[in-house]
Amino acid sequence: MKNVYQPNLKIREVKIGDCVAGGDTSFSFMKENENTAKVLVALEIPYLYDSSYPVLLKELWNCESFEGRLEKAADSDADIISVKFNISEINESELADAVHIAEKIIQKPLILRGANNSNIDKRLLPLLAESAKRQAVIAFGEDGTYEDIVPAVIQGGHVLSLRSPIDINLAKELNILSSDMGLSPDRILIDPDMGGLGYGLEYGYSIIERIKQAAFDGDSMLNMPIIAFIGEESYRAKEAKSKNFPESWGDYTNRAKFWETAAASALISAGVNIVVLWHPENVSVIKELVK
Repeated sequence: MKNVYQPNLKIREVKIGDCVAGGDTSFSFMKENENTAKVLVALEIPYLYDSSYPVLLKELWNCESFEGRLEKAADSDADIISVKFNISEINESELADAVHIAEKIIQKPLILRGANNSNIDKRLLPLLAESAKRQAVIAFGEDGTYEDIVPAVIQGGHVLSLRSPIDINLAKELNILSSDMGLSPDRILIDPDMGGLGYGLEYGYSIIERIKQAAFDGDSMLNMPIIAFIGEESYRAKEAKSKNFPESWGDYTNRAKFWETAAASALISAGVNIVVLWHPENVSVIKELVK
């Protein structure tokens, strides 16, 4: 079979603190073009516990305080710590508290993530970008919010994760629009808004693979590392958060854990450079898999 990859053409390298995302010359787990790029593993913790956060993971952290969760995450094998600031409304007190927390986080390379609410993130993410004491990934800009977020990211010297809804053309367009505002392509991560196992994995996989192939073929506006928030997507599936299944489905705690690792390993194969996990025990599992 003829090699479809062009030699010496690789994904951009994006620095995140002491880590480097990207630099790959072929798909993971393959030996074409002497690929030596490292897949990075991030562990995400919630700023606040809310009703959507799995009870299983809450019990694993066994810590009500954010500071306690942060300390445990910093002691893990994760390359990056991701903090999801899941505040529920634009409240000046909550915004101030989130900024205060962002100022204090100094452990490991960071992802500072918003609330997945456009109205909140337009206010919150620029504040987090301005308050962070060192470079971080700001997640995420999307159509409707990127214009509010890009200036603060540029000013703070941060990296911006850009999310588009599982569409290669929309991903490229958002990269171009953000670059036109002055954000260097070397400080962009592509977030294709993938679906988790049992929740649209196949479609997400195919789009990620198409983005990666276009990048290898020389598309400079898709030639950025890809990040996938796998934990959040995996634990949306009922199979990973419900005990109401026949015994043949196996022990719930193991099933929930394996659900995330199965999704992560599949999407690493598709070309993801940074996987963001929720289950703390899965960090070492995935790191061993890609070592």
